[in-house]
Amino acid sequence: MLKKATSMLVTLTLLFGLLISAAWAGPEKLAEDKKPALETSAEAAILLDYHSGQVMFSKNADKRLPMASVTKLMTMLLACEAEAKGEVKLNDVITASEHAAGMGGSQIYLEPGEEFTFQEMMIAIATGSANDASVAVAEHIAGSEEAFVQMMNDKAEELGLNNTHFTNPTGLPAENHYTSAADMAVILREALKYPLFRKVSGIYEYDLRDGEFKLWNTNKLLKWYRGCDAGKTGWTSEAKYCLAASAERDNLRLISVVLGCPQPKTHFQETIKLFNFGFARYQAVVLAKKAEKIKTAAVEKGMVDSIDVVTAEQVSVVVPRGGDKDIKGKIKLTPRLVAPVEKGQVVGEYTVVKDGKELKKVNLVAAAGVAKASPFRLMGKVMNKVYSMNK
Repeated sequence: MLKKATSMLVTLTLLFGLLISAAWAGPEKLAEDKKPALETSAEAAILLDYHSGQVMFSKNADKRLPMASVTKLMTMLLACEAEAKGEVKLNDVITASEHAAGMGGSQIYLEPGEEFTFQEMMIAIATGSANDASVAVAEHIAGSEEAFVQMMNDKAEELGLNNTHFTNPTGLPAENHYTSAADMAVILREALKYPLFRKVSGIYEYDLRDGEFKLWNTNKLLKWYRGCDAGKTGWTSEAKYCLAASAERDNLRLISVVLGCPQPKTHFQETIKLFNFGFARYQAVVLAKKAEKIKTAAVEKGMVDSIDVVTAEQVSVVVPRGGDKDIKGKIKLTPRLVAPVEKGQVVGEYTVVKDGKELKKVNLVAAAGVAKASPFRLMGKVMNKVYSMNK
């Protein structure tokens, strides 16, 4: 009887042990099968911080895919660069060629010989995704569409984009015309540097031809998502639904790119999902704005004795929410600054550190130029100094 009781006790103990083991095995398996923090139906996607370029989420970010009208971000980038250099002016009149007027797809139905200002053409590209306006601007800047496409590919190479190649400035289906989510994020990030791009990209509606032709921005997030102020949509049967967009909240500007979204409106839904993820989990810590005065530096042998030192770009870092403690800035200036000094000349650096670790480094530059003083002026300074000492 005692043996039976002992045997039953051992069996029960073993069974209980197995149950305990099974109970603890559950969480371990769940941990292995744990889903990623964010899922997207886009074939490729990326989310990053505008100022630092820090990537917060990516999926197939380097995969080469068709991009449809998101192509026009590069078209607008080159146009904005040309305007910034003074090569083209906002009120320049652009005359539509027969070739430009013959573009299909999204358009403003240009007639050969029809004229619009450069600014109106840019609005038509950004707001109405107009293929005919894109080609007209390309021809105006480069002389021909082919020459402009070469400029597009040269710019892609300059930006280090290894997974991008352009065949046209519109995004109409063509062989050897592709990009990646990561590359397109770089293009949008570059375009955002230009006030003209931000202006035209943020227009939601516009009256063309004295109100006879209404343009509505294809980027509906300008109305649907708080903080969204720039971007470009795209769709073809090959590329599916695409969107590159930017939004800013509480000094945190995000860039999102989604390519190959399967259904109508999913490019908006997936972009909102990415933006919500970024704004919920991260925060920007801004130590200084772009061109903010940081110090006054002494200048030797110059027409003036000192100069304002400003930041070359915004000094900010992105950290997980709640991780903004103990972030500090360290300023280091050039030991001796001798005239002549050029405006924008690097004269120091602003380093952001946390717990002794460097997070970011930004150049400090001269806010204005300082000419070298003449020998007579230098002699006068010496005399004034001697006089002051003997006073």
